[in-house]
Amino acid sequence: MALRASSNLQPLVPENRQPWAADLLALLDALNIQRAVLAGYDWGGRAACVVAALWPERVIGLVSGDPGYNIQHIASANKPSSPEAERRLWYQYYLHGERGYAGLAANRGPFCRLLWELWSPSWTFSNAAYQATEQSFANPDFVDVVTHSYRHRFGLVEGDPRYAAIEQKLAQSPPISVPTVILSGADDGVSSKRDDAAAVRGFTGPVRRQVLAGVGHNVSQETPSEFAQAVLDLLGE
Repeated sequence: MALRASSNLQPLVPENRQPWAADLLALLDALNIQRAVLAGYDWGGRAACVVAALWPERVIGLVSGDPGYNIQHIASANKPSSPEAERRLWYQYYLHGERGYAGLAANRGPFCRLLWELWSPSWTFSNAAYQATEQSFANPDFVDVVTHSYRHRFGLVEGDPRYAAIEQKLAQSPPISVPTVILSGADDGVSSKRDDAAAVRGFTGPVRRQVLAGVGHNVSQETPSEFAQAVLDLLGE
C-alpha cells in the first residue's frame, strides 16, 4: 500500500466490516492513515477491491491483479463456466470435500508449490523465494482458513454472521469508482483469459488495464517494478 497520514481520522466499527477488508481497514486505522493507494492480487486484491467499493473515501487509487474486479458473487458461483475455466479452478473444487482437506493438511508445502507452478508457468522462482512464503503455511489455522474460504465462496458453508450486512452489499456487485490500474499476466494460469472490455467491467471510475508479457498470476512478485510503478502513477494523479 502507498499511505497518506491524517491526524483527524475516526476509526470505523470493526463489526461492520467484511473479514479481509476488516483487517485492511484496521491497519489503516492503527497507522492513522486516512487515504491510501491499495494494491494487491488474489486474496489481497479482493480485500483491496472490497474496501475500494464500499469505502471509496479511504482510497486514493487501486492496483488490482486479475480478475480486476475481484469481488465474489456467491449467488451465481455455481453457474457452470467453460470447460477451460472450470479446469483452472480444480483446486477449489478439490478443497470442497474432506479428501481435499486431508490432502492439504498432509501436503501443504508441495500442494501450494504446485499451484505456484501452474498459476505462473513462465516464472522460474527460486527455492528460497518459495520457502520464504512456505513458512506461513505452517500456521495451525492455515488449512481451516483456506478450505473454509473456497467453500464459502460457492455457498457451501456459512460466513461469519457479524458480516452479514456487508455480504448483502457485496451481493449487489457494487461498482468501484476510484482510479484503478489492472495488471494482467499474459501467462496467468488461473484467471480466465478476457479482452479489455470484459476486464474493466465493474469499474465506473478511471481505469486502465496493462497486460504483462511473460508474467503469470503473481504479478507483484514476478514484476515488482511494473507493480510499484502502477502505485506511483496513482499517487501522482
